[in-house]
Amino acid sequence: MNTQTANQNSYNAIDVNRMSEVRRRRVLAFFIDYLCVGVLSFLAGIMVFFAGIITLGAAWLIYLVLVPLVAIVYIGMTLGGPKQATIGMQMFSLKIEADSGKPVDPMTAIMHGIIFWAAHIMLTPFMLLVSMFSTRKRLVQDILLGTVILRV
Repeated sequence: MNTQTANQNSYNAIDVNRMSEVRRRRVLAFFIDYLCVGVLSFLAGIMVFFAGIITLGAAWLIYLVLVPLVAIVYIGMTLGGPKQATIGMQMFSLKIEADSGKPVDPMTAIMHGIIFWAAHIMLTPFMLLVSMFSTRKRLVQDILLGTVILRV
């Protein structure tokens, strides 16, 4: 039991050093990621337009779910990928980890993104306040999924 406590304490000590400026970096990374999803959605929209011409308009139904679909693929491939960080997070030296310190799988990364968008669309300013009072500056989706965002 003492070994387990020692491991948890050493992990928490590492977290403290890797937590400085995480909140600010995370907000700035969000804006970069928002821009990336926007650009990718625009490019995908062009492809859907031409696919709609070929399919006599049937492919244009994809426009109804295009942006969320692009965002899910983006998050799954970046946050759930080998670098464990979106492009914005990489620019600000951040990465996601499970509470155990293990890498996050793509499905957990996608759930992280879905909970983020759902929670922040409904309660935007209040959701950010959670990080002010939570341990390790975590947001609701981090707490629910057992993840933490740390500096690399």
